[in-house]
Amino acid sequence: MKRFIADAMLGRLARWLRLMGYDTYYERDITDDTLLLIARREGRTILTRDTRLIDRRAARGQALLIISNDPAMQLKQVIEHFSLEVLDTPRCSLCNGLLVRVPDKQLVRDLVPEHVFLHHGKEGFSRCALCGHLYWEGSHAGGIGSKRSKKGP
Repeated sequence: MKRFIADAMLGRLARWLRLMGYDTYYERDITDDTLLLIARREGRTILTRDTRLIDRRAARGQALLIISNDPAMQLKQVIEHFSLEVLDTPRCSLCNGLLVRVPDKQLVRDLVPEHVFLHHGKEGFSRCALCGHLYWEGSHAGGIGSKRSKKGP
């Protein structure tokens, strides 16, 4: 499976790739040298808007220059370039941890808005295994709602 590391200019793209299930390393204040080191050590493909970074010898062959400033167009470019599909293992948009289904919606009753609790089925919630962030399917088509919480399952 493809693993990515996104430069400091691509935080929104990193979040969307994580929600699609792709292991995407992102730090807002990462230096180019650290980014290159992590990419090499962990076998990650670099996603960058930085033309100077893309020209560095250490990045050659393992980096994609992202052209657009628009996150939707960035995501489209990555999906098309790597022929990506949505995976069965979504990740937390905040910390990259794996999301796990909450086994019983009663466990999140006091952690989500009442209307969310009432309108979602018993398997409608997921939680990040690392940071505890809570997710549910959004009320609009294809949307995702979320709430940070360390309580519960």
